[in-house]
Amino acid sequence: MTRFTVNDRPVQYRMDPDTPLLWALRDASNLTGTKYGCGTGDCGACTVDIDGEAVRSCQISIGKTEGRFVTTIEALSPDRGHPLQQAFAAENVSQCGYCIPGMIMAASVLLRRTSDPSDDEIDGAITNICRCGVYPRVRGAIKRAARVMRGEEQVAAAPPPGITPEDAARTVPALKKP
Repeated sequence: MTRFTVNDRPVQYRMDPDTPLLWALRDASNLTGTKYGCGTGDCGACTVDIDGEAVRSCQISIGKTEGRFVTTIEALSPDRGHPLQQAFAAENVSQCGYCIPGMIMAASVLLRRTSDPSDDEIDGAITNICRCGVYPRVRGAIKRAARVMRGEEQVAAAPPPGITPEDAARTVPALKKP
């Protein structure tokens, strides 16, 4: 039996220790935000945070995850209110959206390491493949999220699901022009 922590909850998987983490998350834990893309670790759709590192979950077994802490897109912000999620929405990053959870997870690791990433740092951290080609918008969204996290800006993106625009307007202060 393999034991580790997923999204701040202890889990035990009664699966073969060689099972890729991706399939344990998706099939056993029903955490489907982590996407299957290529199965070879090239595309990054399955990226999760393991102990503060962006890891392609199709390339690590649950046996090698024993005792570690895994964070998926579902726990980044349950209400989609994380600055990265809001910035990606505000910058209209998503087209098909399939690669976005992996990109956001890789970006969250980057922004924990550096509060003002350069273009080169972003390009080095976000090696995910996007068939829609949204890379310039991804870079812009990450920079915007960094500004939000530094307290320099607010994001006026669409409210999370279940919150009406009117309620969101009451809870988020209006942006002020300099």
